[in-house]
Amino acid sequence: MTSQHTLNTHEVRRRFDRAARGFDEADFVHGVTRAGLFDRIEPVVIDASVVVDLGCATGSATALLAKRFRGATIVAVDLSRRMLEQCRGKQGWFSKTSVVQAAASALPFEDQSVDVIFANLLLPWVSDPADLAAEISRVLRKDGLFVFATLGPDSLVELRNAWLDEDAHVNRFLDMHDVGDVLVRSGLRDPVLDVDRLNVSYKSAQDLFRDLTATGARNSLRMRNSSLVGKQRFAAMRERLEAALGGRIKLNLELVYGHCWGCGPRSSGGEVRIAAGAIPLHRE
Repeated sequence: MTSQHTLNTHEVRRRFDRAARGFDEADFVHGVTRAGLFDRIEPVVIDASVVVDLGCATGSATALLAKRFRGATIVAVDLSRRMLEQCRGKQGWFSKTSVVQAAASALPFEDQSVDVIFANLLLPWVSDPADLAAEISRVLRKDGLFVFATLGPDSLVELRNAWLDEDAHVNRFLDMHDVGDVLVRSGLRDPVLDVDRLNVSYKSAQDLFRDLTATGARNSLRMRNSSLVGKQRFAAMRERLEAALGGRIKLNLELVYGHCWGCGPRSSGGEVRIAAGAIPLHRE
């Protein structure tokens, strides 16, 4: 990914912290991909003791993973503390779910300590997919499962084209084949990817940006223009966006689904790690 499209991790965390309370009311796209992922893993047979919901947000998939992998310890991981608070609030007293605040590319787990890693729309919020893939390859046991959904390069083209300048306003998304290459280079094996399409319609730009804000999906690019976008520039962008369909806004999303398998251990460089299954449970 070019430096122009490198994410500011601090800004990503701040935006998701602010979005945590209202996230569930606007996570329609996450719901679509979440359902798509569970449909795809339904026929998979795997003996799972530790399952990680990576980039769990408010934990909407966490409870479903507990039902899908009964008896397993579920570890919900997110960069945002506020998101984890919402996730923890959804857990029952006897839940075998732990919450861990960590960056996805620096997980505090031992090598080969995880059986399943589930990542719903996490990749768009990772600056270097190669770092993420290497970390997943490290913590995933041999023959463990990594399953994910992300966005492809055809996503949000309408929004990107509405800005008539050289500033970075919208993130760039990896092509499906590039994602597969990254996974293989990291040591993961047998990646299988497929693409679906989703059209989302809004009555106005105001409705669109309200949902983007509510899900933390506003501009967090490191090289974005740090000054406020002028009212005239923003109004001109909104006018172009709405003019295409007579006032309504139609966005096309390219949904990329994939899964692959763990290949074995990799050296850890001397860092202190803990087994994911040994994390104490939070019960409040």
